[in-house]
Amino acid sequence: MSSLNASLASALSGLIAEQGALAVTTNNVANVNTPGYSREEPVLTESNPVVVDPLTFGTGVTLQSVESITDPILESQIQQQTQSQGQFSALASALQQVQVNFTSSTSDIGTEISNFFDSVNQLSTDASDLSLRQGVLTAAGNLATSFNTAANSLTQQQTSLDQSVVQQVGQINQLTAQIATLNGQVSSLQNVGESAGTFVDQRQQAIDQLSALVDVSVIPSDNTVTLTTGNGTPLVTGLKSFLLGTQTNASGLHDVYSQGKDITSQITSGQLGGTIQARDQEIPATQTQLDTLAAGLANAVNGVQVGGFDLNGDVGTDLFNPPAASGVGAAANLSVAITDPALIAASSDGTPGSNGNAEAMYALNSQNIISGQSPTDYYSGIVFNVGNNASNASAEQSASALVLQQLNDQLASISGVSLDEEAANMVQYQDAYSASAEVITTINDMMYAVIQMSTLTG
Repeated sequence: MSSLNASLASALSGLIAEQGALAVTTNNVANVNTPGYSREEPVLTESNPVVVDPLTFGTGVTLQSVESITDPILESQIQQQTQSQGQFSALASALQQVQVNFTSSTSDIGTEISNFFDSVNQLSTDASDLSLRQGVLTAAGNLATSFNTAANSLTQQQTSLDQSVVQQVGQINQLTAQIATLNGQVSSLQNVGESAGTFVDQRQQAIDQLSALVDVSVIPSDNTVTLTTGNGTPLVTGLKSFLLGTQTNASGLHDVYSQGKDITSQITSGQLGGTIQARDQEIPATQTQLDTLAAGLANAVNGVQVGGFDLNGDVGTDLFNPPAASGVGAAANLSVAITDPALIAASSDGTPGSNGNAEAMYALNSQNIISGQSPTDYYSGIVFNVGNNASNASAEQSASALVLQQLNDQLASISGVSLDEEAANMVQYQDAYSASAEVITTINDMMYAVIQMSTLTG
């Protein structure tokens, strides 16, 4: 009887183990389309044998654990590439919006510069014509408006990006809190030898989402992970998450803080890094160039204007309201200083028919008055820089997306579920389960026969 009982126990262990393996396969099939799911494999091991001197008998099989199939190296590469993808995506999106301000149209700055100098050139053909003089004032007003519109649009875009910084910091805090909670769930299961594959997958997905937002370093630690930013600022340690915050700086924009320390300049990757780069570097650089152009053009025109005489024979006054000496805000605040067309100083000698000063003003169009360049050439340089930066960011985004897709494909080939493979496993475990059940049936018949024999002999 004891040997039959031992055989029954061995067969029962096979039944239980194969049933567990079938459950793992079933779960794999159920999650074939679940994002972030890592294929699981049952780990079957031989149970400890029993020694009955001089023989050793096996005691069956044990489903020791269920392991998720992952590749830590690939996952690390995906995180790094996800950070770059997030950065270039945010930067390209922001720069494309900036580029809209510099596309050719009937009212863009480049067109209005040409229109203004064309109106001055027309005035030089008849310096006493009030309608031509009014044309110069109208063109000057349109030029100022085009500068105002572009500068205000850049400011609005910068404000919008600043709001995105606040939102992204909030998303980062939500994810770090979630990861800290998942650390606890993973640790509590693994500490008692249970499988935590589901929570590990959820944690990995959360880390990938976090990587898209900010540069993250992942440090494995026992059954948990420690997360820091690229410069070492802690985000998650064990079961504790460290919240990031924002504070308004002197410019009215939000800086990112961690535990009272400003880390804005240290965030270089992820969507937050790309957003900060566009907000604090790209847009201000373009604003500075616009201010340089607006201030240089206004000062040059005013310089010629005050050197001539108006239609009344008086010394000319500024055509544009003088920009600040620093040039800051020149584009946003550029405006026409006079409303009377007679005050345009077209004359060079005080006589109404003189056009010498109008010709001198028109000559500014081809003179290197803006940082060693003509106004048109300087503006073309701005347009080129904006377009080139947007194009480069888009190219980087596309290249990064391609690399990220390749890495994800590689990981899917390792961690993804293959229905063909799972179907084969299902047949294998089903056959083994059926065989164990058949053994149990056979042992049951044998035990019944023994019991019957014992009854007869008794």
